[in-house]
Amino acid sequence: MKDFLVKEIEPDSYFSTNTYLDRGFVLTAPEIPYTVQLINLIEKWNYISIYSEGEAGKEYFAGNVSNAEQEGTAGLSQQLDYDKLEKAEGIYSGFLAFTETVFFRAGTSNEFDMNLISEKIKEIADYIKDDRRFLMRVLKKSGIADEKNYLSIHSAGSTILSLIIGSYLKLPPYRMIELGVASLMHEVGMLKLPAQIYLSQNPLNAQEQKAIMTHPILGYSMLKSFSAPLPVCLAALEHHERENATGYPRRLPGDKISLYSKIIAVACSYEALSSKRPHKEAKDGYTGMLELLKNEGKKYDDTVVKALVLSLSIYPIGLYVLLSNDKKGQVVDVNPENPRFPIVQIFGEYTPDGKIKTQQTAQDVLTIVRPLNRAEIDS
Repeated sequence: MKDFLVKEIEPDSYFSTNTYLDRGFVLTAPEIPYTVQLINLIEKWNYISIYSEGEAGKEYFAGNVSNAEQEGTAGLSQQLDYDKLEKAEGIYSGFLAFTETVFFRAGTSNEFDMNLISEKIKEIADYIKDDRRFLMRVLKKSGIADEKNYLSIHSAGSTILSLIIGSYLKLPPYRMIELGVASLMHEVGMLKLPAQIYLSQNPLNAQEQKAIMTHPILGYSMLKSFSAPLPVCLAALEHHERENATGYPRRLPGDKISLYSKIIAVACSYEALSSKRPHKEAKDGYTGMLELLKNEGKKYDDTVVKALVLSLSIYPIGLYVLLSNDKKGQVVDVNPENPRFPIVQIFGEYTPDGKIKTQQTAQDVLTIVRPLNRAEIDS
């Protein structure tokens, strides 16, 4: 990717391909101009450069491409996406199998290989830098976590989300590895409890609830016995602590909770909200994100919640949606100022020069009613 100095971008110019902030967060699609407001916002965030594989110009590039070229490019893009998605499925499957092995050895033989786990975390963190959107698509497709792999699926998913948040927060490489190890092992104390308690499909009685609330302490003790780094041990101990001091086991206030614990708290809460379980249906990512954004009672660190939202977006690019004007459309860009109101292309509406109309959604003007699946788009 090439970098472009923000101060040298001409207002209302277009790029021929997506532009990015930090080589990961999408700023604009080719249909979206670089307005004065957007340039000012980027400078307000203290970013000097943005990134793109394309070139800047005063005209929307797609209008200068023939239909045949557009179809060829679309076909190539679809194939590249398919290849990347297939690779992401392999990465995730391998990581899940690795997680299951780590838990089996920790639970049955008290084995913990910090070097081996760190190497795997580095591999996942490096992959996330370039292709996290494909890994997130794979996570959305993962099935119900049954009694055999509930902890593994939850821990693997939470680790991926934690690393995405850590990347957004610009943690240095060694801290990313520590964060990943901490997230992977944050529920290890559950292995010391009877499986029928933490896998129960029925409401827990008082004694069972009390047992569940010991798992952070059990996890801390296990990791200490493995000679794991202190930040990793503390993350297991504190991941259920909350900013408003209503968490457990020590009811710590926000200023006493470690950063890794704050990140894991948000990541594993979102993973739990948006994933299927034997006893509940998954909420869609939008609903899960809204629950975190509401942050009722101020349970979560606002900076960490913001990092998750801006990393994933509430409505991901490429999502087909039903709009409040009863039109169908597709999300083509995020709105850096408000992820609730992305930029959409509206199917069936065109600009005077024949392009599909692109519009910023906004409260009381044009909003997203709900996501659509492919069958609804084709109907």
